[in-house]
Amino acid sequence: MSATPPRAIGHAEFLEDLLSRDVLLSTGVPGVYGKGGQFEDVLQGFDAFLTRALSGLGAEQLRFPPLMPRRQLEETGYLSSFPHLAGTVFAFEGTEAEASLQCEHASAHEDWSEFQQMTDLVLTPAACYPVYPVVAARGPLPPEGVMVETGASWVFRHEPSGDPARLQIFQMHEVVRIGSAEQVLAFRDEWSERGVALLQGLGLDGELDAASDPFFGRHGRMLAASQREQALKVELLVQIAGPEPTAVSSFNYHRDHFSGIYDLKLADGSDAHTACIAFGNERITLALLSAHGLDLDTWPSEVRGELWPA
Repeated sequence: MSATPPRAIGHAEFLEDLLSRDVLLSTGVPGVYGKGGQFEDVLQGFDAFLTRALSGLGAEQLRFPPLMPRRQLEETGYLSSFPHLAGTVFAFEGTEAEASLQCEHASAHEDWSEFQQMTDLVLTPAACYPVYPVVAARGPLPPEGVMVETGASWVFRHEPSGDPARLQIFQMHEVVRIGSAEQVLAFRDEWSERGVALLQGLGLDGELDAASDPFFGRHGRMLAASQREQALKVELLVQIAGPEPTAVSSFNYHRDHFSGIYDLKLADGSDAHTACIAFGNERITLALLSAHGLDLDTWPSEVRGELWPA
């Protein structure tokens, strides 16, 4: 079907529309929202649509919680590249007297962080991260490599914003490909094109573009330039709100980065390469709502049929 032209609407206006119709529910914290029935219907419909599209891959199904061991995050180097996005879990481990003081501070909305201690957990920043140590622990890969589908997994990035598409807690549906450089690049490139076609089938006009991750600091700007030049990250951009299109999917080639951390080996003993494709469920839901309107009953029958087949 032909793509629907994007609506000309700003971030603040679109967010107000969503909140006023209870499509999103305010919590008072930017980038953290509850979801009304309309939003959830579209979100679940899209994830089911994507699951059907991915079913032919025969990928192994692995699911992980939105928490991961702090040690794993430290091993990946995430904190050197994205210290501004990480979320750590703290908890109380003090005395009864300290608990009382903590309560007093909290009740007055004063700083009570001194009573909290860092735990062994962090919030998961990418759905693919827990996959690599699990696969590595099995030993050398089979000749055909490994493919893992994570399903819709919760991830966190500390990035508060007034843009409704830039959430702090959201769901990514990922497929991880581990194998030779040729295997994973072929997978990444094939699915970047298939991702465009999938969204076109839902009436969304998307385009691919070489991109970079939001690395931190001056050294990060050098990393981002190198990543873009080598086309290690490709994003699928769709107009949602605001003057620029928004990345709703990414197709990433990590080379042998995770093999250097977890000793992922091919059947011949050489280092494995990895790639992942990631679809942002909330962003694609917002793109559909922006393109087709907030009244689901008026959506094109072709789109409704794809999301909610009889």
